[in-house]
Amino acid sequence: MKTEEIKLLFQQFEAAAIIFEGIECWSARELQKLLGYSKWENFDKVISKAKDTCENAGEIIEDHFPDVRKMVSIGSGAEKEVVDILLTRYACYLIAQNGDSRKEEIAFAQNYFAVQTRRAEIVEKRLLEFERVKAR
Repeated sequence: MKTEEIKLLFQQFEAAAIIFEGIECWSARELQKLLGYSKWENFDKVISKAKDTCENAGEIIEDHFPDVRKMVSIGSGAEKEVVDILLTRYACYLIAQNGDSRKEEIAFAQNYFAVQTRRAEIVEKRLLEFERVKAR
């Protein structure tokens, strides 16, 4: 994957985030497209696996995958209501880990979350070291 493609995917992912009740989240319907899934049914299977992973990790599924409904355009000005899911960053991470890694977009997302996790670990370690020095 070229650098330009990586930057574009990163920007698209971050731009798709919304704040809902004070929590950063993504629409599953939008994430589906970003991760290269053309059919909701196929993406829903990945979401299902991610929910299982979430539950097995001791997390509350509804905290990371709340069901919502939204209106979508179906042409000639008409709209219909569809099921959607709001996804926390953690839920997006689990979806990436359970997605089809043959898809470039999933491979990107897996790498993205690995890098972000490592960055968070480094920041946490530095903060702990700073607190130790400060406590002396």
